[in-house]
Amino acid sequence: MKYLPLVLLLTSLPGFSQDSPQYTACNKKAKIQLEFNACANEEATRVDAELNDVYRQLLSKAASDPEAVGKIKAAERAWMTYRDAYMEAMYPAKDKQVEYGSMYPMESALLRAKLTKQQVAALKDLLHQYSE
Repeated sequence: MKYLPLVLLLTSLPGFSQDSPQYTACNKKAKIQLEFNACANEEATRVDAELNDVYRQLLSKAASDPEAVGKIKAAERAWMTYRDAYMEAMYPAKDKQVEYGSMYPMESALLRAKLTKQQVAALKDLLHQYSE
């Protein structure tokens, strides 16, 4: 629970909010924590799907340059390692549910979505390089 204020602050700042129309609609309907957790998980899943789509597009555009493809794949693996380490640093307790409470699934899903959105933007920048 000691990280709750930080997570709430970060998710409320412009650029960090989880404001997709689907997430907003889901949250408006949610009444209990389990439903809020599900909304956050759906948001993280949706952003993950976008990441996978942009990543596939990037690999397709770079396919004619095997060296570039290898570097793109290495960068994505490194990002996944970073994402997982960052999540663990934010929520270091072994028993996360006990330490962070019933909001932990929502908080961690929103953080995962935020980090993934940042990576989507980075991959789109890289994709732009191959689209010129």
